[in-house]
This record gives sequence, structure tokens and C-alpha cells, in this order.
Amino acid sequence: MEKKRTLFLVEAAAFTALAYLLDLVSAFIFSRIWPQGGSVSIAMVPIFLMAFRWGLKGGLTTGFLLGLLQLVIGMPQLYHPVQGIIDYLVAFTVVGLAGIFAPAIKQAVNEGNKAWVWYALIGTAAGSLLRFLAHFYTGWVFFGSYAPEGQPVALYSLLYNGTYMLPSMILSMILVIMVISAAPKRML
Repeated sequence: MEKKRTLFLVEAAAFTALAYLLDLVSAFIFSRIWPQGGSVSIAMVPIFLMAFRWGLKGGLTTGFLLGLLQLVIGMPQLYHPVQGIIDYLVAFTVVGLAGIFAPAIKQAVNEGNKAWVWYALIGTAAGSLLRFLAHFYTGWVFFGSYAPEGQPVALYSLLYNGTYMLPSMILSMILVIMVISAAPKRML
């Protein structure tokens, strides 16, 4: 039991660090495209992998730690304390809710059933959608002044956040499936 707990802590730390580094690279590359924050990033991939490997505990822990790292030592776009909490702590923690699909994925893998791919895709889409909703909310409430004149603030937030979240979700789906496919029984 102690060995399993140690493994969980080591993996959570390693996957959080990997997610943070992946996000730093993408933030550097895309900072001029989305000036109020956001970037096409594969930083969610380590969160999804932890969620599918360890369930909710792994996903929520890794997501929360990534958000905390970004908030504390990253380059956060902070305009209001509530916005900071939602855009970083909440947005990345909810990605870990994909762990709800972990039992179904593991069962399908153990049975040699390719249905695990669908569960992983649905879990990745759900976690990405929840993160998008967090960013959409803060964009609507806290960044409405950036909307072009005459454009509804909700539409502005939808378009702004959708332009990086949709590609991030698609990339994450592809990479999660590729990684798990390489060695499904070892990954889970």
C-alpha cells in the first residue's frame, strides 16, 4: 500500500511538471495571438493520462497542481482574484474529472475491447469542455471590455476561448490515444 502511494505521488509530481513545461512552451509560442491569456497547448495530456490511470484522485490532483504552479510561478494573466482562481485552479482541476471514465477504460483494456478508445475520447472531450466553460465564464465576466464594439460579450468569450481550446482538445485526444495505444496495459 505504501509503495502504491509513493508511486502515485511521484507520478502526480512528474506529470504535473511535464504539463507545466508543455504549457510554458505553448504560452511562449502563442503569447502574441491570445494577449489576454490562453494558447493551443497539449498541457492537458498529462492530466488526462493521470486521470485515466488513477481515476479522479489522479486527475483532480494533477490538474489542481498544474493550476497552482501556473498561478504561483508561471506567467498568469491576473485581472481579479476570482478570475485567477477560476482561470487557473478551477479550469485545470476540472480537466481531471475525466477520471470518471477510468474504470470503463481499464475494463475495456483488460477485456481487449477497443471501446476504451471511445471512453478516452469522451473523457478527454468532457475534461476539455469543462475547462473551456471555466475560461468562457471568466472571459464573459472579466474580459468583456476587450470585445469589439457591438459584439456581444458572450460571443466574444466563446470565440476567443474556442480558438485555442478546440485545437487543444483535438491535439489532446490524438496524443492521449497514441500514448495509451503504445502500451495500454502498462499505461493503465
